[in-house]
Amino acid sequence: MNALVRQLVSLLGAANVLTDPADTAPFLTDWRGRYRGAALCVVRPGNAEEVAAVVRACAEAGVPIVPQSGNTSLCGAATPDDTGRAVVVSLGRMNRILAVDALNHTICVEAGCTLAAVQEAANAVDRLFPLALASEGTCQIGGNLSTNAGGVQVLRYGNTRELTLGLQVVMPNGELWDGLRGLRKDNTGYDLKHLFIGAEGTLGIITAAVLKLYPLPKTQTTCWLNIASPDIAVDLLNRAKNAFDAQLTAFELISETALGLVLRHIPGATRPAAVSPWYVLAEFSDADPAMVERWLGEQMEAGTVADGVIAASAAQAKKLWSLRENISEAQKIEGVSIKHDVAVPVSRIAEFLVTADAALAAAFPGIRVVAFGHVGDGNLHYNLSQPDAQDNALFLASQPEVNRIVHDAVHALNGSISAEHGLGQLKREEILRYKSPVEMALMRSIKQALDPHGLMNPGKLL
Repeated sequence: MNALVRQLVSLLGAANVLTDPADTAPFLTDWRGRYRGAALCVVRPGNAEEVAAVVRACAEAGVPIVPQSGNTSLCGAATPDDTGRAVVVSLGRMNRILAVDALNHTICVEAGCTLAAVQEAANAVDRLFPLALASEGTCQIGGNLSTNAGGVQVLRYGNTRELTLGLQVVMPNGELWDGLRGLRKDNTGYDLKHLFIGAEGTLGIITAAVLKLYPLPKTQTTCWLNIASPDIAVDLLNRAKNAFDAQLTAFELISETALGLVLRHIPGATRPAAVSPWYVLAEFSDADPAMVERWLGEQMEAGTVADGVIAASAAQAKKLWSLRENISEAQKIEGVSIKHDVAVPVSRIAEFLVTADAALAAAFPGIRVVAFGHVGDGNLHYNLSQPDAQDNALFLASQPEVNRIVHDAVHALNGSISAEHGLGQLKREEILRYKSPVEMALMRSIKQALDPHGLMNPGKLL
């Protein structure tokens, strides 16, 4: 092991091979603080060739490799195990915008670029990179790709998978595959990039990507709407899609319980409208604001919307979005909870909530449900805790039973137990209950073919 560390130092320089516990600590704990690991060292390569050299050295030594971007994983996908044998490969130094082709509506970036930096580079040429997450200031493109990140604009633009045209990847044996092509049509065999998007670093290390850009919207209208129930939210969503089609770019569902946590814990947060059981935060891009206002007036007259606010400025819109984006942070401050990231058909969102809420209330009287998420694409964040934080340590011991209730309800509706967070360490065993043996065998065969020695991010996903 010491010989490997010396070899890595010779490849990257001592400053980019971290071994001191104080230096490595930030790389060994996940964002939620749920998983803590150990590592032989943390390396910080500066380009794809250095990543390839590191991977070759580790492969020759038979040492596991844990790729890490912004370390914002919510499932422990970027955290090493506790053996201390792994080398963590942090991509943060690889943060260059390699090329922007405004006429082709593409941008080529290194994997260590933060999502916010990619958005800013696109905006500078009057273009939009539409992936939008609460963690966009710290999450990095490599991690977004490796988890097939979703966010608030999937309704209009799709997941990260749909936003990706080409990849550059270091394979588990250290070979470098350069597939950085900005083509929308390339029918020359297997579309290899899709193997690595969503693979959580288990098949290789993504080092760069060509991403799609879109025209930058000239106007955006943001609305906070009070509604009575999730089924009304789904009805309102379809009315909005019928009226505005692709101009509807976001449609988020927020419960009063979720909003209450933000108001309690996030400084400066204020209630935008009257109290309601549920809320919708909707965004319309390049739609005539007067038409949006008129349409919302019709919904209020019909009784679909009880009250609401239309942002009068970009600053007010940002304030409304902060109420949605700070829900996870508010929950973290409040204390531990049992979290779920699930997807069901949009038409069955209300059915899932009724079924899961009732089953959990029967099994755990007094349980608090914090539900919110991307109702436009059927993805809900469904998090559970006890109202008194002191009771949560005991409640956490019930996580297997809680998960079974929630995930069985999702599965019964032909849904997914992981919509956008991935499996990581958190759900690698749980998924065995819901994926067929055929699916699991196919996934294992791909892993075996590309990483026969099992060195690439072991213990994650499979």
